[in-house]
Amino acid sequence: MICISLDERWGLNFLKSLNNIEFAEIRMDRMNLTETDIKEIFSRPKRLIATCRPGYLSENKRLSYLLNAIEAGSSFVDIELASDSRFKKTVIDFARKKRCKIIISYHDYNKTPSQDVLTGIVRLCFVEGADIAKIACKINSVSDAARLIGILGNKDFENRLIVVGMGDKGRLVRAITPFFGGVFTYASMEKGKETADGQIENRELRNIVEVLSGV
Repeated sequence: MICISLDERWGLNFLKSLNNIEFAEIRMDRMNLTETDIKEIFSRPKRLIATCRPGYLSENKRLSYLLNAIEAGSSFVDIELASDSRFKKTVIDFARKKRCKIIISYHDYNKTPSQDVLTGIVRLCFVEGADIAKIACKINSVSDAARLIGILGNKDFENRLIVVGMGDKGRLVRAITPFFGGVFTYASMEKGKETADGQIENRELRNIVEVLSGV
C-alpha cells in the first residue's frame, strides 16, 4: 500500500488532488492552516495521516493542528517518539477517544542503528502507545538497508511496522518494504515535491511495485 505525502508546496490546491487519492499523509508543519482548513481536509472520506513535525511551528501550534485534525476525522496521527511526554499523552489520549490510529515515529537522519537498537526503539514505540511504529533511517550502505528491512521479520511486530529508508540509497527500502510486511510505504505526488530525502514519485513507485508483484 502506498501513502502519498503532501506538504506546503501544494498549498491548499492539493484538495483537488485528494479527489483522486485514497490514502495520503498531510504534512501540516509545512502549511499555514486555519481550523476551517483542517476541518475541510480531514473531514473528507479518505484515509489521511495527520503529521506535524517539530522545527517549523511552535509546540502549541503543532498540538492545536494535530488535535483539530483528529477531531475532524483523521484516520491516523503521527507523533514523534522524541516528543515531550505530555505532548504525546495529550495527543494519544485524544486519538484513542476519537478512534484515530496512532503512529509513533522515530527518525535518524544520519545513520541506521544496529539491529538491537532498532528492535529496542520499535518496542519503545509500542510501550509509548503506538498502534503502528514507524522507523525512518538514513541508508548509507547495502548493509544498512538489509538491517532496516530485517526488523520487519520480527513476529512481535507483524503488521504493525513501517520502515523508511532515507537518502538515495534508501529508495530500495521504500520500494520493497511492502513485500516484507511493512504496513505501507510513502511516495511523493510528483517529482520535485518530495517531503523526505529519497522519496519516490507515486507513479514510478507503483510501476516498481507492479513489476515486483509479478516476479
